[in-house]
Amino acid sequence: MRLIFRFFAFLFAAATFVGLILAGGFAYVVWKYSRDLPEHSQLENYEPPVMSRVHAGDGGLLAEYAKERRLYRPIQAMPRLLVSAYLSAEDKNFYSHKGIDPEGIIRAMVTNYRNKGARQQGASTITQQVAKNFLLSGEQSYERKIREALIALRLESTFNKDKILELYLNEIFLGTPSPGRNIHGVAAAALEFFGKSVHELTLPEIAYLAALPKGPNNYHPIDKREAAIIRRNWVIERMVENGFVNRADADKAKAEPLVVNMRSVSANLLNSGYFAEEVRRELSERYGSKKVLEGGLSVRTTLDPKLQVLARKSLMDGLVRYDEARGWRGAEKKVPTSGDWGAALAAEPLYNDVQPWRVAVVLSVTDQEARVGIQPRRLPAGQIERERVVGVIPAEGARWTRRRLTQVVSVGDVVYAEPVESRQGQFRLRQFPEISGAAVVLDPHTGRVLAMVGGFSFDQSEFNRATQALRQPGSSYKPFVYATALDNGYTPSSIVVDEAIEIDQGGTLGVWKPENYGGDFAGPRTLRYGIEQSRNLMTIRLARDVGMPLIAEYSKRFGIYDDMLPVLAMSLGAGETTVLRLTAAYGMLANGGRRIKPTLIDRIQDRYGATIYKHDERACNGCQSDRWNSQDEPRLIDRRERVIDPMSAYQITSMMEGVIQRGTGTAVKSVGKTLAGKTGTTNEAKDVWFVGYSADLAMGVFMGFDKPRSLGDSATAGQYAAPVFRDFMAAALKDKPDVKFRVPSQMKLVRVSRGSGVRVGPGEDAIMEAFKPGTGPPDTFVNPNASARSGGDGGRAVSSGTGGLY
Repeated sequence: MRLIFRFFAFLFAAATFVGLILAGGFAYVVWKYSRDLPEHSQLENYEPPVMSRVHAGDGGLLAEYAKERRLYRPIQAMPRLLVSAYLSAEDKNFYSHKGIDPEGIIRAMVTNYRNKGARQQGASTITQQVAKNFLLSGEQSYERKIREALIALRLESTFNKDKILELYLNEIFLGTPSPGRNIHGVAAAALEFFGKSVHELTLPEIAYLAALPKGPNNYHPIDKREAAIIRRNWVIERMVENGFVNRADADKAKAEPLVVNMRSVSANLLNSGYFAEEVRRELSERYGSKKVLEGGLSVRTTLDPKLQVLARKSLMDGLVRYDEARGWRGAEKKVPTSGDWGAALAAEPLYNDVQPWRVAVVLSVTDQEARVGIQPRRLPAGQIERERVVGVIPAEGARWTRRRLTQVVSVGDVVYAEPVESRQGQFRLRQFPEISGAAVVLDPHTGRVLAMVGGFSFDQSEFNRATQALRQPGSSYKPFVYATALDNGYTPSSIVVDEAIEIDQGGTLGVWKPENYGGDFAGPRTLRYGIEQSRNLMTIRLARDVGMPLIAEYSKRFGIYDDMLPVLAMSLGAGETTVLRLTAAYGMLANGGRRIKPTLIDRIQDRYGATIYKHDERACNGCQSDRWNSQDEPRLIDRRERVIDPMSAYQITSMMEGVIQRGTGTAVKSVGKTLAGKTGTTNEAKDVWFVGYSADLAMGVFMGFDKPRSLGDSATAGQYAAPVFRDFMAAALKDKPDVKFRVPSQMKLVRVSRGSGVRVGPGEDAIMEAFKPGTGPPDTFVNPNASARSGGDGGRAVSSGTGGLY
């Protein structure tokens, strides 16, 4: 008996000793790996990277910027079925364990022992996965697993279960469905794979998302569809086992095919690549790229999608019109047509923003028609569609080349083809224009940029010619010379001599002998005639009389130039500016002289919805009242600076109406609405412009080669740029009433002779001219002094009297 007692005492002592050693070892391990554990309490104020979203003016999604595409959803906004799917797939005991699941560890050990050589099953709980994803690296080691378990225990003691699950569901990586689109969190995944909110997901869709955490790219819904369906159905079975779904619903869900609606967000879908990139550039300059990619900004832009489409089409048509008038340059590439021509053609660059144009390969050709194969489209996951579409380009579709079809294309040529809307299967031959250009449309009252086109194709070139290209505006700058004169004592009836002039530039520069377009002279004429017919010599004389320093100051006020060199050549638009700047300056003439700051952004909100920027800085008196107490209505207070007298602004506007009615911009007259504008053609026709406006819409158009060269000996802005403005305005104002330009109070409208500017009676060839109080047209024609007409420097260039200075 004593021997038995001693034996059990020995066993007890040995067990105690071993227990102490194990406890000590465990304590040592805990102490060793706890020394430099990350501070888990930082998760309480954790702000995960969230993508920034950019919206058009109508609320439509324009672009997204992110490294990790994530939409953060609180746990209360997660559907219960979605939560139960993730619990079934990843951690069914989540709400009962304390961060580590002993049952799961034992189950994994048994499974792994039975399946030696196969992929090993893990036993990490959701809490452990949160610890790893947020606070540790992804290395596979025992040390990392120990640290992960220790942090999980601490997380469970600090946060409630719902908070841990919220972190998990918003942080978990759920795949890269297409290159560069790294999806994190269930909300972003629902949108990316199915184009839905999490609340709209069906059971099979929820089960598929819950199948992804173990290996997202192993279950790609297109590339690895079979594996994805097997894993999805496994999740559904786990949901049945755990009592979240009944058998009938589960069997029905498992029988459904895996149908995804892969999301593609591209600014080019709205023809707005240049606009969206300009917004991204501005956001990066304002907040830094990290804030843009991770800060969850919500940006409401000024873009009007309808006007953007119209502006894009008008400019494209104008560039193509010019390019096709110069003939066919030939196909740039060839591909083999034997075998599957679609695969070879699909490898050619595809510019999505030139649709409806399609890339095509010539399969056969006769003088009557060319048979072409259309480039197969790429599916969202990157595969090429299997269908092969074939069409024809009839001889009529290539008539613009002025050659027979067999002289234009041959078998294997890669070309562009545009579908003919009225004839299915027929296409027109197209070519990428060499010339480029830009267009800007803005609200002249606020400066909100409603449309921006920076070139023919953003996919081809991201260089934005509307904001980044500095070009000479030519005669489209002249209205600001005349506006300066009108604001400083001149009237539309003031007389300026249009005759030869020679200007000694001093030093070795020699004598400058500027000329009018066409080389003719018109003699003494009114300011109105000078702007309507774009007379260079009249403009130079007027600028010399007004003074270039004063004109330079007005140019700065209007924002055209920051520091213009005050030399006479600048009065003809020899300086360099951008389409956006010049269009905004015209907008200030349209709105009566108020300064506007062109903007592409109306408002920016942070991830919590707080407004951190807004463009409209007007004060609103009475807008903050909590209730109605019969007080006055709220009023917006406009404190913007006036850059020019509203009467002067109206006078130059009226004169530019004449440009369209009988001057260099008559191509625009057919719109049939009240419009004002000005053409601009630079030396050797390297740049052509048209900038103009209605009462509520301003547009600037520029066309030219990226490496400046002449557009042709006879090229003019009225021939090429004005039709772009015309086409846009005709479409934009089609269903709107004709709104006249507002005449400032106290301004007098007087009948004057269109040719001489003198007062005339009823029945004569006359126009209504605008005069400020204290001024008026002359009763008789006043001829400037003869020395000015002969081209000398000594005489005055502008007549005096009631029609001149006052």
